[in-house]
Amino acid sequence: MRVKGYRKYFEKKIIWFIITFFVAVLLNFVLPRLMPSDPVAAITGKLMSGTTDAAAVQQVYERYQEEFGTNKPMYQQFFIFCKNAIRGNFGLSFSQYPRPVSDIIGSAIGWTIALQLPAILVGWLLGNILGALAAYVRKGFDKVLLPVFLFLGNIPAFGMAVILLVVFGVYLKIAPTAGGYAFDMIPHLSWDFIKSVISHYQLPFWSIVLISIGGQAVGMRSMSIYELNADYVKYSRFLGIKDRKIVGYVFRNAMLPQVTGLALSIGTMIGGALVAEIIFSYPGLGSTMYAAVTAADYPLISATTLIITIMVLLANFALDIVYGFIDPRVKAAQVD
Repeated sequence: MRVKGYRKYFEKKIIWFIITFFVAVLLNFVLPRLMPSDPVAAITGKLMSGTTDAAAVQQVYERYQEEFGTNKPMYQQFFIFCKNAIRGNFGLSFSQYPRPVSDIIGSAIGWTIALQLPAILVGWLLGNILGALAAYVRKGFDKVLLPVFLFLGNIPAFGMAVILLVVFGVYLKIAPTAGGYAFDMIPHLSWDFIKSVISHYQLPFWSIVLISIGGQAVGMRSMSIYELNADYVKYSRFLGIKDRKIVGYVFRNAMLPQVTGLALSIGTMIGGALVAEIIFSYPGLGSTMYAAVTAADYPLISATTLIITIMVLLANFALDIVYGFIDPRVKAAQVD
């Protein structure tokens, strides 16, 4: 019965993963191409500016249509896109022609991961520690620190970024206000370049951490209070079990929803980078996607949104699999 429950659970998850992935890929491809602008015409206009020969302009326009495949029916473009995407080839960028999309993403994704992943983990860890202390210790944690971080957590992401930018970048001049490193430097492995990267890293990093602490702390506090008032806690204390051991079980149970939030945050880290990267001109995937949308760069939009989709789906799928092992109620629900 145990094996049957796990197998049934995993089969359902795999089927839904495949269906969701196909629908997401289809939407990622179709939606950008429904935008009213014509990027091929924009490229042609830039290359043929000042030319009065309409036939030459039309010839160049048709040549670029053939190169980008925009003269083919939508379904043919979709199958070509899927075939090339499997090989990691997303075509050429419209806005940065003739630069390949894979090259643009490759140069930007490292900056986003280096910014988002540590910020998400630090915010999640600090928020859960604060929430657990607020639930168990109370006193100053529950009455002073928690409201402060809850207030910070309710500030919009762009608002927190602007506040840090103005206060620490403009007035106090403690940290740079834009870029991933000094504008007069070329990326290379040296101590001066590393110091410049760390200096530019501070404001976008803390803007993400501060807005994530409040939400994590509130969630952990609520779940911890619920678990502390559960019947098994009262019964365990009645039996004389040490409070330290009981609290260990309480916080382990309270962590399950928080792990879900962590997995989803990691899965959506690229999309969450958008605001911080735009405001601080950080050279990551968020600002790359924003530039692609404003320029109607179909290949770059499809590639970046596809990466976000894959990360979210993999995070959810991995989370479902882990839950199937650590939470017996999941297995029991599959056994009729």
